[in-house]
Amino acid sequence: MANSTSGDSVVERVVRVISAFPEGATSLQLSELAERAGLPLSSAHRLVRQLAEQGLLDLGAGGTVRLGLRLWELVNRNSPTLELRQAAMPFMEDIQQVLNQNVNLAVLEGWEALFVERLSRRGSVANRAKVAGRMPVHISSAGLALMSNQSRELQAEYLKQFRDPAGKVTADVVRHLLAEAAQQGYSQLAGVVDPDTWGIAVPVMDARRRTVAALGVVVPLAEMRLQALVPALQTAARGIGRQLGSSHDFRSMELV
Repeated sequence: MANSTSGDSVVERVVRVISAFPEGATSLQLSELAERAGLPLSSAHRLVRQLAEQGLLDLGAGGTVRLGLRLWELVNRNSPTLELRQAAMPFMEDIQQVLNQNVNLAVLEGWEALFVERLSRRGSVANRAKVAGRMPVHISSAGLALMSNQSRELQAEYLKQFRDPAGKVTADVVRHLLAEAAQQGYSQLAGVVDPDTWGIAVPVMDARRRTVAALGVVVPLAEMRLQALVPALQTAARGIGRQLGSSHDFRSMELV
């Protein structure tokens, strides 16, 4: 791929254009897209036009740019999480049917929990986890469940670079939370993201005993029923692991 005068490749510029859309935004003006991508307007227009020709973006009248339907199609058809989501969905539906609250499924992507599926119903408590959304490991029960089952080397690397932007949590606190989650077999956070909610999550392991995901729930803080919730989640997690089978090749998205 040829580089621009700034030294970045075409691939890098394409990624910057597609990544420029903020969460929840269905469209951007071309000028705003160029600014968010850090590109000259002429370069952004050329890339958008080329991507639109392939169906990855839609270029409308007045310079309005949208993510293309083909991009959605390719991502969903070939997603590395597709098998995981299909295996987990029946178990997630069962848990939601009983709790009538939020159920989510996450994988580890770098130092964050990336949520790949979520079920919610009208009347359930607030849940900041969104499909394709991310949360830092230390404020997510799913993130703690995932990180607590990674190698000691990865955990050490994570803790070494850990910084809480809010300045409220130290690496020692996170180290304690990870050790507690590993010992208990589940993680829990009460009132951390929302003061009235409680999150609990368990690791999902494949046939090779690799932690590939975390299965979690978000319930009202008043409903702290660990004795009922934890066994139900662990049973569901084991069921998901069995559905993945020994031939499953989804890997936890960790830094290596």
